[in-house]
Amino acid sequence: MNGVHDMGGMHGFGSIDIEADEPVFHEEWEGRVYGMVTSIREEHDVYGPYGSRHYIENIPPARYLASSYYEKWMLALEAALLRKGLLTTEELDDRTRRFRDDATIQVPERNDPDLAERVRRRIYAPQPLEQQTSSAPRFGVGDLIVVRNIHPTGHTRLPRYVRGKRGVITRIYGAQGFQDEPTIADSSPQHVYSVVFDANELWGENAESNQRLYIDMWECWMESAR
Repeated sequence: MNGVHDMGGMHGFGSIDIEADEPVFHEEWEGRVYGMVTSIREEHDVYGPYGSRHYIENIPPARYLASSYYEKWMLALEAALLRKGLLTTEELDDRTRRFRDDATIQVPERNDPDLAERVRRRIYAPQPLEQQTSSAPRFGVGDLIVVRNIHPTGHTRLPRYVRGKRGVITRIYGAQGFQDEPTIADSSPQHVYSVVFDANELWGENAESNQRLYIDMWECWMESAR
């Protein structure tokens, strides 16, 4: 979808602050959110069939922009739990009020070594990206392509600022699961390419000189420009 999460090429958000020696978690609650999200997936298909990104991208725009990275994870988890019926709005609001009004309340803990080990195995297990497909690549290195000007209603990883623009294939990676499918189960493999775009093609007269941008793109996003 065309949403506020697709921020590439947009202006007005200020500079990007690069934090030296950035910690994994800035606050203890961020680690808790990460733990909840990674562990609940071992026991419940809480985000199915659309995946967690579906819930993140449907956060209201103003709330999305005002939220930190792990706040978005938390909001998406809340929405998924409510949609699946594993949590009610009344339960969530009641617990929120209790912790807001009494900071001395002990946070519940669950000690499950078996679950923790399963989560660790899944996190650290190798996850090869390349998959098998019976089709041959439609494009070759050096081919001139134009990006399709499409506007999917669901999740897409195609940046708006490259739609309708011309680029050149510089590399063929092989086939990978297509992430724009309506559900995770439909992620059929497609060939993925590295495409280079001249900055002038993307930004016009506002582009910096001698700049190029490389973007990895699935095959169905492109058409031959010849």
